[in-house]
Amino acid sequence: MSERSRRHVHGVVLVDKPAGITSNAVLQQVKRLFSAKKGGHTGALDPFATGLLPICLGEATKFSGFLLNAKKGYIATLQLGQATDSGDCNGQPTETAPVPELTTETVVGVLNTFLGTSLQIPPMYSALKHQGRPLYEYARQGIEIERPPREITLDRIVLKGIDADQIRFEVLCSKGTYVRTLGEDIAKELGTVGHLIGLHRTQSGALTAENMHTLETIEADPEATLLPMDTPLGHLPAMALNAEDTQTILRGGKLAVDRPETDLVRFYDDQGRFIGVGEWQVEKSRLKPKRLVQVDLLTQEVQPSAT
Repeated sequence: MSERSRRHVHGVVLVDKPAGITSNAVLQQVKRLFSAKKGGHTGALDPFATGLLPICLGEATKFSGFLLNAKKGYIATLQLGQATDSGDCNGQPTETAPVPELTTETVVGVLNTFLGTSLQIPPMYSALKHQGRPLYEYARQGIEIERPPREITLDRIVLKGIDADQIRFEVLCSKGTYVRTLGEDIAKELGTVGHLIGLHRTQSGALTAENMHTLETIEADPEATLLPMDTPLGHLPAMALNAEDTQTILRGGKLAVDRPETDLVRFYDDQGRFIGVGEWQVEKSRLKPKRLVQVDLLTQEVQPSAT
């Protein structure tokens, strides 16, 4: 498809990512199905992983960062007794170990030790950069790079199922948490080794798996799956602007208003259209624009009606 034949499409699509495909490949498929000029995903899933992959199209890409920083929810399946170099089923086996007898009490006790804030060393098979190159490039060459630990937070971790050599658990975690590494650490605490054979994302911020669509469903009727640009921002309070204040904000000006409940708010113009996000400026006691849509594009847009 030529660039000329692409169109302005603004909104969010919640894709149920299938296994065996990269997040970027999913993004390119969605862009093609919508003939969209611009798009981006909000936090990649590993090729073996499935589930919720929010795709932002057009002006909605300006707000993808709010999802990148959001908490994520997953259901993971941990195979015990064998470790791989990548921590998942796509890697090469590196070690085996006996699996102790598992009881619900023992496994729950181990899982609970990971609740709260802790330090985690990112895996070598990751997109984190070292001297401008992603770590996975070094890993493929057999080069180990020292990685500083990073602070992560687990708000919830719940046992969903247990077998002789497998456990399934649900986790709600902070940005930057590697569930593959978490699985390896859980296996170690259980007295063995392990790797993930399944990882399904169920939540990204306020977005949940209930509203996601398969690529086949999207292909059948793309427009029916397109959500409004402000969908990822439902946790922020809304502020309706009059015509004068709308123009002030669109020109980059600040508003002298009472301090909102949160430091970030959603802006809606005098026609009820979402036009961006505002931020409270503490030192000036003013509300200023943080990220705005390009309003002139909204006159030639394809986007769903706000609900």
